Amino acid sequence: MKRLLTVLLTILMVCTVFSCKKAEKTGQITIHFVTWKPNVPEVWDRIFRIFAEEHPEIKVVTEIGPHSSTAFHDMLTQKLKNHSSDVDVFLMDVVWPSEFASAGWAMPLDGLFTKEEQKKYLPPVIDANQYRGKIYGLPLFIDSGMLYYRKDLLDKYGFKPPQTWQELVKQAEFIMKKEKQKGNLIYGYSGQFKQYEGLVCDMMEFILSNNGWILNPETSEPGIQLKPAVEAVRFVRDRIIGNIAPQGVLTYQEPESLDLFVQGKAVFHRNWPYAWRISNDPERSRIAGKVAVTRIPHFPGGRSFSTLGGWQVGISAFSKHKREAWEFARFLSSERVQKLIALMAGKAPTRESLYHDSDVISANPQFSQMKDVFLRAYPRPKTPLYPSVSNVLQRYFSTALSRRDSDIQSLAEDAAKEIKSILALSNR
Repeated sequence: MKRLLTVLLTILMVCTVFSCKKAEKTGQITIHFVTWKPNVPEVWDRIFRIFAEEHPEIKVVTEIGPHSSTAFHDMLTQKLKNHSSDVDVFLMDVVWPSEFASAGWAMPLDGLFTKEEQKKYLPPVIDANQYRGKIYGLPLFIDSGMLYYRKDLLDKYGFKPPQTWQELVKQAEFIMKKEKQKGNLIYGYSGQFKQYEGLVCDMMEFILSNNGWILNPETSEPGIQLKPAVEAVRFVRDRIIGNIAPQGVLTYQEPESLDLFVQGKAVFHRNWPYAWRISNDPERSRIAGKVAVTRIPHFPGGRSFSTLGGWQVGISAFSKHKREAWEFARFLSSERVQKLIALMAGKAPTRESLYHDSDVISANPQFSQMKDVFLRAYPRPKTPLYPSVSNVLQRYFSTALSRRDSDIQSLAEDAAKEIKSILALSNR
């Protein structure tokens, strides 16, 4: 009998310990992170692994959305509109904070993200995350448009990096002709011209560099119907699409346009900072070691402009685990995680200190010369109604570029009227 009691007590103790461990595990707080499809997934695998090791009390469930910023926006906003419980932390494109703040979807971070901490970041990214005096996102990495080019080919034919768009076209046409004579089919230019947000980024750089506007920053009036903007769009349609760039660029987002370049099939390529690492990786690029980067060109009488891009970490205003969500969001925007992203994915950090980090600069030498570009990168219109404005711009640019006989002036005027009526809604 005594032996039986001993056995029963032992079983009870084992069960109790097991129950405690099970309870401890089930006591783990689960938060949901909604992110877009990354270009370098292995860096995110490592980030999640580090966080799990250091925060065993928090379980992060990840939902990966589309690569396209437009498609990801649609998926994420639907969740936030429904006050979904399966989103606690999310990534925001640089143009979303004002929309998400105005709608009450993003949690204001002022009590957590102090002014002192904000000073550690590049000023443009802090400004991009503010709306009506409050801050709604933690900057993760910054983007701005850059012109990549085949240094070996420019050197071969005695060219320096083009300063103007006209020079770029002239150089591209010359190199294409000479290479074709040698049996080498190569295009002159590759960029992002599919109907999505990337098209707006690309076209804004053309328009601004011709002294035009999407929206006048002083009056908020549309400027796409004015002569400088119309001329820039016409230049892209007539001199780039189907001339130095293949007609297929009308279907290209970042991955497709970069693929053409790294396969050695384009002289010039417009992309974000991450493309440097891929272009110079011998395992992924046929032109590794032959690539250089410079500022986006401009039109005569204008100056170079780069569209401000990048992603931020936001917290859902409807999260039931805001403390744990903040812990994860703060971790993602930390110096060590940003350094990891810079080293493994070539993404430009938003923290000032990392531009003085020898490891980061050694792996990404282009950051040294492009920091000034990041600091002066130009933002897209800052309005809660930007998605609607962007939708109009995407349709306008896509139609104007894809139809060779399109009346660009008429299309621009119609788009400007539509944008004006949209912006009027925010003044009511």
